[in-house]
Amino acid sequence: MMNIAEFKERLTLYEKLMRLDKPIGTLLLLWPTLWALWIATSGEPELLLVWIFALGTLLMRSAGCVINDYADRDFDPHVLRTRDRPLAARTVSVREALTLAAALIFCSFLLVLPIFREVWWLTLIAVFLAGSYPFTKRFFALPQAYLGVAFGFGIPMAFAAATGEVGRLGWTLLLANVFWALAYDTEYAMVDREDDLKIGIRTAAITFGRFDVAAVMICYAATLGILAAVGRELGYGLPYFGGLVVAAAVAGYHYTLIRSRDRDGCFAAFRHNKWFGAAIFAGIVAELNLRLWF
Repeated sequence: MMNIAEFKERLTLYEKLMRLDKPIGTLLLLWPTLWALWIATSGEPELLLVWIFALGTLLMRSAGCVINDYADRDFDPHVLRTRDRPLAARTVSVREALTLAAALIFCSFLLVLPIFREVWWLTLIAVFLAGSYPFTKRFFALPQAYLGVAFGFGIPMAFAAATGEVGRLGWTLLLANVFWALAYDTEYAMVDREDDLKIGIRTAAITFGRFDVAAVMICYAATLGILAAVGRELGYGLPYFGGLVVAAAVAGYHYTLIRSRDRDGCFAAFRHNKWFGAAIFAGIVAELNLRLWF
């Protein structure tokens, strides 16, 4: 029977497997979900919905990390940045990892039961996307685009939960998130490019080659361009577009970090994307709050 010290050690390993010690991934899922919730409800989301989507984001991101490490368990030992992950280091068994992933997914599904039935079906799609993404790196030249759909699927779910349907606006915001994910996860892939080339993993950083920096900046521009079009369609004003300007400045700062393709700089740019998403959300909240007050 496991003693207290061993139990604590297992919990620490599970925490590491779920990346609870690295919240950046959760934020990259949460920000676009919150964009959608606030836009879909005109700035007045129900507290229950906010709580469900915030906790659901954490659970699904954690499950996705476990599945990703399961899929990459034979590749990660050969990559400097990932060789100490629990599955790569064989400190957690495959059975433990799959059981943990199943438990996280089950809890995520329980969360959406109080919401519209439309969201149930979208949840199943979200689970499929999260579970299949890690395997796209074997054959898809731009797995980061697939990741953008998986990471952004909280957007259509938020619209369905708030309004009963996704609509064109929800899918447009999802498209913006695909370009954003292409930008930040290409920065992330630039960190591991040499290792990925050796082991045969496909990434956007490898596909874009010497045009990687330009591609990242084009993707940022596409994200902001789509969001600007959304703002114009909704009749948003200065606060919203001010948020986009701040996000553009953040993207410009990322250019200074990645232009030399230094590993540390690229990883810093990836992690800094929490401020890109936060700037956009702040602009949405400011815009809609002013409308509610005046």
